[in-house]
Amino acid sequence: MPEQQILVLDPTGSDPDAEHQALRERGPATLVDILGVRAWSVSDPVFLKQLLTCKDVSKDGRAHWPAFAETVPTWPLALWIAVENMFTAYGADHSRLRRMVAPALSARRTAALQADIETLVTGLLDDLDDRPAGESADLREHLAYPLPIAVIGQLMGVPGDQRAEFRTVVDNVFATHLTAEEQAANTAALYGLLDALIATKRTTPGEDMTSLLIATRDEEGDGSALSDAELRDTLLLMISAGYETTVNVIDQALTSLLSDPQQLAHVRDGRCTWQDIVEETLRHEPAVKHLPLRYALTDIPLPDGRTIRSGDAVLASYAAANRHPRLHQDADQFDATRISKEHLAFGHGVHFCLGAPLARLEVATALRLFFERFPHAQLATKREELQRLPSLISNGHASVPVLLRPTTTD
Repeated sequence: MPEQQILVLDPTGSDPDAEHQALRERGPATLVDILGVRAWSVSDPVFLKQLLTCKDVSKDGRAHWPAFAETVPTWPLALWIAVENMFTAYGADHSRLRRMVAPALSARRTAALQADIETLVTGLLDDLDDRPAGESADLREHLAYPLPIAVIGQLMGVPGDQRAEFRTVVDNVFATHLTAEEQAANTAALYGLLDALIATKRTTPGEDMTSLLIATRDEEGDGSALSDAELRDTLLLMISAGYETTVNVIDQALTSLLSDPQQLAHVRDGRCTWQDIVEETLRHEPAVKHLPLRYALTDIPLPDGRTIRSGDAVLASYAAANRHPRLHQDADQFDATRISKEHLAFGHGVHFCLGAPLARLEVATALRLFFERFPHAQLATKREELQRLPSLISNGHASVPVLLRPTTTD
């Protein structure tokens, strides 16, 4: 097969649909430039699943990526590959770290949060209810953002007056238009907040996951259960992954329903459920478009005859894979009534997202209660005019302006 020119991924994420189509047209995997780093973007869902379950592919860059040491000091996305938690762990280390976090996100504990989530959503809708007819509200700012922040804040024991600061630095972790210097400063600010949270919970523990992880760390005299770096980076992972991604799914679900009334009619007429809406949103507009990085431990042949060489970096391009014609017919169409809504929005294999049930619950609850309260809501602008987040990772909008009670409902 002739050599392909490397595709440079747009750090501002301005036209992801066109970029994902270009990736699919280049075959199951293609070389891309992601902010100066060369990697194999994998967009074929069948091949991607194989890689995500293969022991010859690792997420531990320190151990398995020859370019790690020279890349970390200058790469804007260094935090994504340098953290020490289950996100970047491999083999036994990954299993050890995942076991410590899994109980907090069990199906039983998640189901027990239903009433709290409904209370939080109702309070946010009460605040929106005060707006006069004809006035728009930014639903990303006033619904999609505050709900996940409150839920993960309660779960992790983040004080209410610190959540705005966490929001700012976590948002910047997902921003890919910032320079390496700007990201380094943001990382320092983020770790400052995490260190302060750990210090507070050590002296004043509570009934939260942060206190539990600290106790687990401190009770092991030799530190074998959880190192200081693993403790801090595990908190980073849970707060950031439990917040930003859910914001995007709520954003995209609202946007899809408000731009296609027929989909909302499917729910109201019993042709699908709110859970169907959530799954189709995850398939059609996943919260994360590309997830850095994985690394080949051996040569991996591609279906088209090329080879991912041992030591090469691999980029999981979930959004492109979700709309691949090998996975779905009419994949670019949002259809909550489609029988199969198979997707890779939460990953696949041992790194499948532990917080998936909680995210699904938050999104379904927010949608159900919102449309019960505001049945005639409309987008205040055309969907194609909504500004994308400046990110090749995070898949959302800068704002989602909505007329809650439009003066006309034509």
